[in-house]
Amino acid sequence: MPHPLRQRAFRLLFTGRTLSALGDAVVPAALAIAITRADGSAFALALVLGCAMVPRLLLLPLGGVAADRFDARTVALCTDLVRCAAQLLVGFELIGGAPHLTHIAVAEAVGGVASAFAMPTTGPLVSGTAPGDGLLRANALMASAANATRLAGPAVAGALIFTAGPGWAFVLDAVSFAASAALLAVIRVPRTTIPRRSVRADLVEGWSEVRARDWYWTSLVAHCVWNGTAAVLATLGPLAVHGRKGGDGLWVAVLEAGSVGLLIGSLLASRARLKRPILTGNLGLASYAAPLALLAAGAPGWLLVAGYCLALGALGFLTPVWETYVYASVPAGVLARVTSYDWLLSLAAMPVGYAVAPLAARAFGTSAPLYACAVLVAAACLGTAAVPGVRNARPVDAAPKDAVPRPAEAV
Repeated sequence: MPHPLRQRAFRLLFTGRTLSALGDAVVPAALAIAITRADGSAFALALVLGCAMVPRLLLLPLGGVAADRFDARTVALCTDLVRCAAQLLVGFELIGGAPHLTHIAVAEAVGGVASAFAMPTTGPLVSGTAPGDGLLRANALMASAANATRLAGPAVAGALIFTAGPGWAFVLDAVSFAASAALLAVIRVPRTTIPRRSVRADLVEGWSEVRARDWYWTSLVAHCVWNGTAAVLATLGPLAVHGRKGGDGLWVAVLEAGSVGLLIGSLLASRARLKRPILTGNLGLASYAAPLALLAAGAPGWLLVAGYCLALGALGFLTPVWETYVYASVPAGVLARVTSYDWLLSLAAMPVGYAVAPLAARAFGTSAPLYACAVLVAAACLGTAAVPGVRNARPVDAAPKDAVPRPAEAV
């Protein structure tokens, strides 16, 4: 089995996606500091973040339709150029020294729209450039690179922010999108032509494909719960450790341990040979109950760090395994729409967690909602074992014949 990086198309895709992921990893810290310096208001930061998140959530299904109807490579290339322009605008606003919050919010909203159309293109692009036996390794490489950028991103952001200024972090992100677009321009990816119908019919077909697979929609429910509880932990975690000795430093250590766990998990996934990949991945996600319960119980710092590293390691392992099974099991002509619903359910749960967590903490204290989330995520993830499709899901090379993607037509 040839290594995916030996295939030129995947190598170029991998390079472009890694560069853009590094650029994206630099932006969160730069954005938070830039808005704080410019306005000093938590509301201002929430407004800008909301301007990016809301369009992404609302338009994700339409992004899936566009990626299936048209050439996914072209859609991804265009969205890279749009995001490049949006980040350049923010960067120049900040470098100019008199940034306007409205301009930044509009630019982030434009970037959110582009992101909604870019995210569903990942499945067709990866499965089209690394088909067959190399798909798991390709997904593991993509996940490992993305997780590695999460480790390097804050350091790069700090170097730029405290030397050149936060605006240059956005310029770096814009350059990374331009580089990704340039690499996509020379790639040719196979595609499947689908019948032209109404947008509503395309959306319904995508959702029907999700509902037709019990292993898919039940797993998505569990993944949705996981993301919602992760938002609760992200919101209440700093509060829970704040009063402890070295509390702020402990929280940083927890987050860094999570990044390390993600990277290790994705690296291990490339060599995984699981008899029941979906079942194993979902059971692994149940380990997220550990850091939630440990945080609620005020466990020793080292134990909390270890628990979070383990839980995020399970997520890092699941991601490429899950993507590989989905890409091989869903027909190519509907893959982008199916994965757009996957993203939608995952992302939609997070704002709910962010909103509910402080209300629950105010009513019941910090520990109660964390314990409740631990029980909830364990029940949701372990509960998928009762679903026949989850238990019977076999490795990609043993997938049912009618689940193999339809033959693609070269562009």
